[in-house]
Amino acid sequence: MRINSLRLQLLAWVVLPLVGLATINLWTSHRNALATADLVTDRMLMGSARAIAERVAVADGVLDATVPPAAIEMFDTGDRDSVYYRVETAAGRLLTGYPDLPEAPRHASVEAPYRDHQLRLLTLGHAVIGAGGDSPITVTVGVTLAGHDAMVKRLWFSAFAQQLALVAIAGVFVLLGLRRGLAPLMRLRDAVRSPNRSDLDPVEVPGAQSEIRPLIDALNVYMERVRAQMAAQRRFIANAAHQLRTPLALLSTQASYALRESAADARHEALVALQASSGKLARLAEQLLTLSRAEPGSRRPRADRIDLTEAARHVLETQAPAAIARNIDLGLEEAGPVPVTGDGTMLREMIVNLVDNALRYSPVGGRVTVSLAALDGEAVLTVADNGPGIPADEREHVFERFYRVAGSSEQGSGLGLAIVREVVENAGGHVTLGDGAAGGLVVEVRLPLA
Repeated sequence: MRINSLRLQLLAWVVLPLVGLATINLWTSHRNALATADLVTDRMLMGSARAIAERVAVADGVLDATVPPAAIEMFDTGDRDSVYYRVETAAGRLLTGYPDLPEAPRHASVEAPYRDHQLRLLTLGHAVIGAGGDSPITVTVGVTLAGHDAMVKRLWFSAFAQQLALVAIAGVFVLLGLRRGLAPLMRLRDAVRSPNRSDLDPVEVPGAQSEIRPLIDALNVYMERVRAQMAAQRRFIANAAHQLRTPLALLSTQASYALRESAADARHEALVALQASSGKLARLAEQLLTLSRAEPGSRRPRADRIDLTEAARHVLETQAPAAIARNIDLGLEEAGPVPVTGDGTMLREMIVNLVDNALRYSPVGGRVTVSLAALDGEAVLTVADNGPGIPADEREHVFERFYRVAGSSEQGSGLGLAIVREVVENAGGHVTLGDGAAGGLVVEVRLPLA
């Protein structure tokens, strides 16, 4: 089952490795406890065998073996162990003890079964003064493993309790640390969900760690994009309401006039005017929508690879009927593909607005030339016409929305160049206005080559 809690995931990442390490440590602790118990038992066996061997002596020419009580009592640890012993001469004659007791290698301990018990045995050789051929004697001592096993359990359970306490304490401290460490995230949550936040202002979380700071910055950047989109929507609504009010009133007036006219010629004239006004209104609505899409934050960024030459050729084909109607020489000068990266739809709309503006302001029988070239890593698009041009002191203002040059006879919305600049700047380029060699206006757009 997947854990969706960050606190539980972090706790698991810390505690589970600790549990694994504790398990390995418990295994090694058991081996160490077993080795310790073996060592203690062997020392006791050696001490018991040495105590028995030292009491073996020759008395009145007879080799006598007396087992001291201390040699047996040293195994009295409360675990009810049974002790077995055997003392033999060098020839194998039994002096005392259990004759069938197994023998262990000299000065080494072994475990062997005896009388339904598992014994730990140790054999000690000892020289007896005056014993003659009976020397050295052999003393074997064996003890059951109840005390040995109890010692292993006590040592291992002690290590187990320590490891368990260590993991538990580590878990408590990790939980406390996570609670303190995740406090900035909780403050960030509270700041975002606060009912006092009516605007998309940047969120500030004092004391946020360096790992959380990128999240806060990303959230603030996202809210900035949302603010930009909302501002773009508000501007679009305001611009549309302002700009559509007059054309709609004009359409209503013209429609009312056409309905009142009884003369066929006057009605036809009113209907023609109505048709022209509706066309201008449609063009205005189209440009308003284009401007809304061109604003930063209103569309998801795109990185289309398009050929400006091919896009310009397509635009000129669609604009050719308007140029023919006014006898304008509409031409394209290009030397091959000019690839750029950006929003393909908006870049084509940019070319449409440039060519449409040039055709509108060029006189009947005039000339509009679109040129494309790749220079110094940049795509250069130039649209030149032989119209009235734009005075130098007004060239910056014409990029403003709904701005129109004073005294202009051509009816327009004042949005064409505003759209062009928005599109060009979003694509990482720039646009400039200049004078043509034979008069008119030259618009130059420079974009990074793909």
